[in-house]
Amino acid sequence: MASTTAPGFGEKDKEVQQGDTGSVGSDYVFSSGKGEVFSLQSIDPALNSKMHLVNNAIDEIGWTGYHYKLFVLNGFGYAVDSLLLLLQSITQSQVNLEFNPPFQAGLTIALYVGLLLGALFWGISADIIGRKYAFNFSLLICSVFAISAGASPTYNSLAFFVAISAFGGGGNLILDTTVFLEYLPSSKQWLLTLLACWWGIGQMVAGLVAWGPMSDFSCATVETCTYQNNKGWRIVFYSLGGLVLLMSVARVTVIRLKETPKYLLGQGRDREVVETLQWMATKYNRPCSLTFEQLDACGIIHSSRSKNKVSIHELTIHFRGLFLTKTMAWSTTLIWLSWALIGLAYPLYNVFLPDYLKSRGAALGVTSNYIYWRNYAIIQMTSIWGPVLAGFMCKNRYLGRRGTMAIGALVTMAFLFAYTQVRSNAQNLGFNCAITFSLNIYYGCLYAYTPEVLPSAHRATGNGVSVAFNRIMGIVSAIVGIAANTSTSVPIFICAA
Repeated sequence: MASTTAPGFGEKDKEVQQGDTGSVGSDYVFSSGKGEVFSLQSIDPALNSKMHLVNNAIDEIGWTGYHYKLFVLNGFGYAVDSLLLLLQSITQSQVNLEFNPPFQAGLTIALYVGLLLGALFWGISADIIGRKYAFNFSLLICSVFAISAGASPTYNSLAFFVAISAFGGGGNLILDTTVFLEYLPSSKQWLLTLLACWWGIGQMVAGLVAWGPMSDFSCATVETCTYQNNKGWRIVFYSLGGLVLLMSVARVTVIRLKETPKYLLGQGRDREVVETLQWMATKYNRPCSLTFEQLDACGIIHSSRSKNKVSIHELTIHFRGLFLTKTMAWSTTLIWLSWALIGLAYPLYNVFLPDYLKSRGAALGVTSNYIYWRNYAIIQMTSIWGPVLAGFMCKNRYLGRRGTMAIGALVTMAFLFAYTQVRSNAQNLGFNCAITFSLNIYYGCLYAYTPEVLPSAHRATGNGVSVAFNRIMGIVSAIVGIAANTSTSVPIFICAA
């Protein structure tokens, strides 16, 4: 796949497409100089030249304490996204026992509808009004409604609170990678893949928090299930919702996020671009030779915005910007397809993982709630290390992003097919750990690869639509899970395929 028309920029977020050959490896062949594969020189030479100057300034400043804070605080968003998925997954069976709804997958669909709308809203709005607002407020919305969900008196109210909470958290995958990438120097580009380890941390925390309450405060049958003897799922909602609230407070107190230079540049706010980079250089005692006069001399940007921000024309500009050339159009289409496919496979496995563990555990003679939730927590711990390995694999010049994703996908497929043949409790736990680990290698790379191959002026929009396709297929997965029966191996075969 390595060619001058390959659909991918590689490692550096450069609208100019003039990038960093050192951090990408043999995966990519760049255009000129310090460039990326897709050049906008013929489309908007002013933007092309200005982005080149800004990228050089970011590299000149290098890695700072500000980036450490961004790694952690953006990582919170990753953790919350995975935590939301598992929160619904963990509690769904006990919720169904207590409320006995006519449609058993209602919470799954409510969750994915919220995530879908959140991805589109936060993604598109981030290219119009900026990255900062979504970064500051999305987790707060998510936490308030997650806590409220724990006090839900009816199934319908619970589904509503879950959907609104998911709407708040639905833009995190988009904004976290976008904000982090738009501040990263090229030498640290691999950290964008490593950032996905926070996804695993969110899964681990959800599993550990659920272990105690779900083991000790859960009813067994619909007939005996009451509010009093089934408080475990409510405790999990309160606990994880409270944790997300603390994360949202940290986002606005530990760091005062400044709007990203790449967004400001696309909006024609050159003076603010220089002020932001000079502020960072001064605060961390780093050099920065970029001046307003240098940017101003490049001319006026015409391709990335309209005069009226809130308009159909503005939306059209951001969508059209993803298909400016045949190569960019092909790249965008393949990225969206990749997100759609993994959007079916991942939730079909992970969201229904408690069902698989319970059904296979029972078939193998394991009926203890304690053992069941212990195994669940152990499996989620392994998800941290997939992105860690992926981060180092991406640095290998012979693998790059696409080679790492291919390995992750193939290994996951092999383990999923093997899982259908488990014959012991140890195999049940071991194969689930292996699947979770390898699946997160693929996911971690896809998270990083997506914003890298999208032009920065339209990055949040393209990323938001990618995640939206993922969420649409998540809704489909809920229907497939019911139709295929999660107590059988059919959903696992579908995931593997």
